Amino acid sequence: MRRVIFLCLVGGLGLAVLLSLGIWQMQRLSWKQGILATIESRIAAAPTPLPATPDPEADKYRPVEVSGHFLPEEIHVITSAKDLGPGYRIISGFETDAGRRIMIDRGFVTSPKRDAERPKGAATLVGNLHWPDEVDSFTPEADVAGNIWYARDVPAMAAVLGTEPLLVVLRETPDNSTHALPVSTATIANDHLQYAITWFSLALIWAAMTVAFLLRTRAKT
Repeated sequence: MRRVIFLCLVGGLGLAVLLSLGIWQMQRLSWKQGILATIESRIAAAPTPLPATPDPEADKYRPVEVSGHFLPEEIHVITSAKDLGPGYRIISGFETDAGRRIMIDRGFVTSPKRDAERPKGAATLVGNLHWPDEVDSFTPEADVAGNIWYARDVPAMAAVLGTEPLLVVLRETPDNSTHALPVSTATIANDHLQYAITWFSLALIWAAMTVAFLLRTRAKT
């Protein structure tokens, strides 16, 4: 009898823990979906003029419109694009009509087009402000001399290009020299549903094992 009570206690406690973890992940899923919906609405909003003092938190994903001209210097960031293969993001310096120097993420080119000539004239551009979180302790150091970068490190790129630490990722390219890689929520992890399914599956297995042990224990008594 004591063994049956012990199994019931352990089984019930384990089941409660696993179910609570699954419920928590479902709550996290709802929270993350709300965050993603807010980000998507901000990304798709009508563009506004470039803010005077952009804030990396408050202005992240803000759609802006800028007019000016491309500067000759550019940075090449190694990446890959679906259906296009390996290549580079092209980050160009850009001087606005107001005299501000910022950076423009012009989009993607395949490796053979890395050194191709790209238009440098006047342009009016629409894109989103972005401060990508792509640098960690495993990111190789950029080869500045060879112009090979492994992440969009906004402060470091701005120092090399002589611009504000301000990056605008184009929604569409003004020409055919690059393939636009606009800001989206696709790269923001949202695995809470998978985690919830895992915890609920473990809860079901735990419950089945508990019942099996109880039946075996009763059969022996």
